[in-house]
Amino acid sequence: MPGMTLTEKILYHHALGWEKDYVKPGDILTVSVDWTIASELAWNGMSQTYEALGRPSLYNKDRFYLALDHTVDRGTLASDQRTQKLVQLSRTFAKQAQLKYFFDANTTIMHTEFFRQLVRPGEIVLGADSHTSSHGGMAALAIGLGGADIVVAMVLGRSWIQVPEAIRIHYAGRLPFGLTGKDVILKTLGQLGRNTVAMERTVEFTGDHLEDFSTDFRFTIANMTAEFGGLNGIFPADGRVAQTMRQRRDAQMREGGWWFAADEDANYLDTYRIELDNLTPQVAKPFSPDNVWNVDQVIGQKLDGCFIGACTTTEEELILAALMLEAGFRAGKKSVESKNRIVVPGSLEIAENLQKAGLLEFYHRAGYRINEPGCSMCLGIASDRAQPGEVWLSSQNRNFHNRMGKGSIAWLASAATVAASSFDLQVTDPRPLMAHIDVERWHQLIAPKSNLPTVVQSKPQPQQNLPAPAEEKGNGKLAAKIISGRAQLFGDHIDTDAIIAGEFCHLSDLQEIGSKAFYHFRPDFVKRVVAGENLIVAGEGWGSGSSREHATWALKGAGVQVIIAKSFAYIHKRNLVNEAIPFLIVRDENFYQAVKDGDALEADCAAGTIRHGGKTYHGEALSRQGGMMTRIMSNGGLVPHVKKRLSQAA
Repeated sequence: MPGMTLTEKILYHHALGWEKDYVKPGDILTVSVDWTIASELAWNGMSQTYEALGRPSLYNKDRFYLALDHTVDRGTLASDQRTQKLVQLSRTFAKQAQLKYFFDANTTIMHTEFFRQLVRPGEIVLGADSHTSSHGGMAALAIGLGGADIVVAMVLGRSWIQVPEAIRIHYAGRLPFGLTGKDVILKTLGQLGRNTVAMERTVEFTGDHLEDFSTDFRFTIANMTAEFGGLNGIFPADGRVAQTMRQRRDAQMREGGWWFAADEDANYLDTYRIELDNLTPQVAKPFSPDNVWNVDQVIGQKLDGCFIGACTTTEEELILAALMLEAGFRAGKKSVESKNRIVVPGSLEIAENLQKAGLLEFYHRAGYRINEPGCSMCLGIASDRAQPGEVWLSSQNRNFHNRMGKGSIAWLASAATVAASSFDLQVTDPRPLMAHIDVERWHQLIAPKSNLPTVVQSKPQPQQNLPAPAEEKGNGKLAAKIISGRAQLFGDHIDTDAIIAGEFCHLSDLQEIGSKAFYHFRPDFVKRVVAGENLIVAGEGWGSGSSREHATWALKGAGVQVIIAKSFAYIHKRNLVNEAIPFLIVRDENFYQAVKDGDALEADCAAGTIRHGGKTYHGEALSRQGGMMTRIMSNGGLVPHVKKRLSQAA
């Protein structure tokens, strides 16, 4: 039996009706799903899918987790009708479904409470949010998908997964004091690049001294695997994971899970080594998380605001940032006048812990507004958002165009670097202040790495007694169809924030959503589609970023006929399949050199060909992407595919 990666072992263990004693990249599995999770913004679209399926019973109402965090704060809840509608929709469903794990507005950021209190190693978690990857920090296989996929898994208790190729990121050496998971993942992004080696792959993290990495630290790295381009990121199940579980409120959640480890002869596509010994604080310039620089290369950059928060900013980072502010006060620093300092703890529990430790007072003294838990500035669609042209330094995970509000300019760094920079509102090296932090107090405030519990490794056992449905086996067949139109060209890494801004994700009418496609990024996009430029030609990483289904609905509503690109982000590609929107992967550079804006094209996605200027170029036929994708598209999309499945089972 060939050796398996950690990801492969989890998939193998959850496989239904799998007859082999191993899995390998490319295998398509039907797997049982332990958890499905979502936010109120995702539930807005998910509700439509749920209605289209006839509102069937949930497979396990105690394993669907719903938290209200993306659009909510006191201001929006009081005055914004869009937010009020989203919140009421979620509250109504939670009550009707009798959800055990429903977290109402401003209780927790979606991933924070789930990570700290519920997820266990070896579980499969599917979430309607790209940062579901966070839970790989607890050794779970956690994947962000579109809302329709989550609804189906919520109803059936299973989903399909194509076993991904795996890469390994090995962290060598030890970090200097005060550097965080954010510095490490930014270094990883800067060294290896976004949507490159990790694209559509599982990323397994190892290290010389993993005992140094708390689960908070791992959370941040796994969280930003989404920015790296990975399908998921995952750390091994070890004593650090067991330590976090033992601290949980619910005794039932202190045990369980599956404690797997990668085999020594596991097959990784490649291993990449990141040196930590001499790492310096990292900063990502606009407008990409991999536009990374050492902090001393950008010192003095003027700022209009500082934000500490978002799901990627853990309790551990919030503590360190507060101690950084305290060190600044001891050094005689004072904050320049500004209303643009905001801190958002990830949950009410974290806020209470900071209050009890006397740390919130340092944020108050430094001029920060301490807001209730929520996505806040990271998404820029609630009450707080950057104004056009404002430059903010943020501890969030994305710095795309308009991410913190229309016209905003976001720089990324650790919470410690943001705190140090907030005194004078200019990018500042945090290390001089780190030297004044009370290290003993720091260790008292965070989880110690000594006396970690010993864990016993598990052996995966596939669930052969629960066969995969017959209709999920085999290949579907797409009818040959020539789609004609004219090209509209885009570059690399076009993200879903560009396709449709978060401010429009409350919409539900397809035509209205379509009218907002590329609203800020390319204002004439819809007009050009209507005029016949309805075949998109793009580069690498089309559809990266958020899992939002609204990106596919926007393309569909605008009238886009085909998307042709060198590569697609995994979640977005799956969303295109779910909506039966034709797409074609073409890697031939000759095609991209030849085609110009407005050129006539003919695409045959079933055959995998594109004609331009009398010449035929060959891409990947959809059948090569996996039989399940072909089957779903041949049935007209995920909803009709699942309705057919449900009718056959009735």
